[in-house]
Amino acid sequence: MRAGNLLRQLDQRLLPPLTRAVARLGDRPTRSGVLTWVAVLSAAAVLGTAFWTVDDAPVGDPTVGEVTRVGVADGDSVPGYLSSAAADLAALGPTVPVTGDGTYALVTLDAYLPPQRLAMVLGDVPVSTVFGRVPLPGRQTEIVRMPALRVPDDVVAQMERVAARKDGEAADYRARAAAVRGDGVAERELRERYVVDADVASAEAQAYRAGCACVYAAVVRAAPEVLRRVASRPDVRAVDPAPEVYRLDRTVFTPPLPEQSDVVRPPADTGPSPTPTPRASGGSTSSTPRPPVQMGESSEPAPLVTIASPGPPPAETTAPAPPTVATSPDAPEAGLVAPSPS
Repeated sequence: MRAGNLLRQLDQRLLPPLTRAVARLGDRPTRSGVLTWVAVLSAAAVLGTAFWTVDDAPVGDPTVGEVTRVGVADGDSVPGYLSSAAADLAALGPTVPVTGDGTYALVTLDAYLPPQRLAMVLGDVPVSTVFGRVPLPGRQTEIVRMPALRVPDDVVAQMERVAARKDGEAADYRARAAAVRGDGVAERELRERYVVDADVASAEAQAYRAGCACVYAAVVRAAPEVLRRVASRPDVRAVDPAPEVYRLDRTVFTPPLPEQSDVVRPPADTGPSPTPTPRASGGSTSSTPRPPVQMGESSEPAPLVTIASPGPPPAETTAPAPPTVATSPDAPEAGLVAPSPS
């Protein structure tokens, strides 16, 4: 109940009796002292009620805006991450707080798998999200995060939605290419870029619609002994447990791509591998929760993770950013940014 409503009810219930009592006391010789005490007590009661109401108000969630990251970032050593994940999984036990439904974990695969094969690898382990990408040689393709509770049915349905969206993107790029006028060098380059983007989007749509071998990671939730069994199965590269995660909407999962074997590098990086970023203890462990990062800070590696959506891309008249090496890992407006093997 709000303070204003409560005070109004107090006025309606307390003021009439107090008024009558004051009127009766007014005829007595000691009315001045009594009136003073009545006024003081009434004021104290009103102020105490107001403070009690304010103190009883619900307190907002202090963790709003914080995000926990599970996975890798640009410059991380992939062998170091795999070693850290294995150590975390081995240490996961009674000393680690685990809910009745188990603990969340990021399962990374050795290779891109089709939905049916993914079902064989994960078995009956509860799944919440899968990560997919069409590995086109020499082309950048989009990393897509697909909600999936039933494997492989939900994965196939999400792939159909992504395929429909990619068809829309391809049509949009072709329309942009046709709208470019002029035979100058800049116009020809822009037109060619649109044509290439349309071809890539069409290839992605065709692959997803065919149920391609595109899935390379999944977020699961299970008991520690179940997670350890999953880690020993073929095609599983690592199982990274995250007992500190309780809400998926405040967690960013960034699994390494199958082709990333030494260092997590920015997309379209064809140069020498950068020096791995050193980790204080080989990575975060189960006993030391991953530090939260504020929304708006860098919370993802360079590859763009997009939630599968059937909607077509918005029509624009500006040219997309050229496929240069990304320098910021969060870049929410980035285009197709995932690397692909040569």
